[in-house]
Amino acid sequence: MMELLRQISVTCFSASYLVVLVLEALRFLGRVPGRGLAVVVMMGLGIFTHVTYLALRAASISNEANIGRLATWTDWSLMVALGLAIAFFAFYLRRPDTIIGLFFLPAILAMIALSRLVSNLPAFERNEAVEVWRGVHGVSMMLGSAAVLVGFLAGAMYLVQSWRLKRKQAGSSLRLPTLETLQNLNRSCLVISTASVGVGLVSGVVMNWNRLGMIPWTDGGIILSGVLFLWLVTATLVEYIYAPASRGRKIAYLTLASFGFLVLAMTGVLSSSHGADQSNSPVQPSKPDVDASSESLDNEAAMETIVPRGQS
Repeated sequence: MMELLRQISVTCFSASYLVVLVLEALRFLGRVPGRGLAVVVMMGLGIFTHVTYLALRAASISNEANIGRLATWTDWSLMVALGLAIAFFAFYLRRPDTIIGLFFLPAILAMIALSRLVSNLPAFERNEAVEVWRGVHGVSMMLGSAAVLVGFLAGAMYLVQSWRLKRKQAGSSLRLPTLETLQNLNRSCLVISTASVGVGLVSGVVMNWNRLGMIPWTDGGIILSGVLFLWLVTATLVEYIYAPASRGRKIAYLTLASFGFLVLAMTGVLSSSHGADQSNSPVQPSKPDVDASSESLDNEAAMETIVPRGQS
């Protein structure tokens, strides 16, 4: 199986995306039977081979080599292309009647072409890669946490406003945003937090892979961040599945639960060694020997000053 996966190249997922672009262009010829299913199959195949190619490319770098994993301009161009592909696929599954593929797919193919143009640029060193991925990890998790918190507040306000409307108290001097506004805010926060935590989780894994030469899957921070991400994905899917009439209150409860998962994840991160530098530092020369040699030379020089050589 691994031998088969190692045969995957840039051509594989590029061809898949190109086929999807052609299928999307066929919309102008009218209704084509099976076109929608073919788009879903080819996009799924393209994203799978794309992810597999990047993972195997990163794994092919030896731990002894001072080269960062996923730390070249080629890698980053391909990751941007992958992000665009996932975004298009998510939008397409929700609204297959739209023609956004004619905008997304050329951009995806352009980023893949760019990855070939910059393939001769040198890779970042391992320490530089760690710092870059640490920055991406920190910013992404911060944005995801902020989105979860805003969603929590929006969910709380939604439940309060719904309770007041049932008791005809919404017109009092203490006004809150409308239920529709709060529901839209909830939806936006779910999408932003899911995407941000997903990027933060992946960047954290790559950061540790560069820093330690391995991925500490049993680390409490990684496990709890993964649980938070899975919950956010579930909440986002529920938001899309429920009919608009019954969506608001259920999504409000989901965002409140998301806050609970965020607190759990943050507690696990802060109470563990997650993020601590566990890499082996290079061996330094024995400092006491150097100091002792310096002290011996200083004493000899001092003795020469007090008692010149040749005199006793």
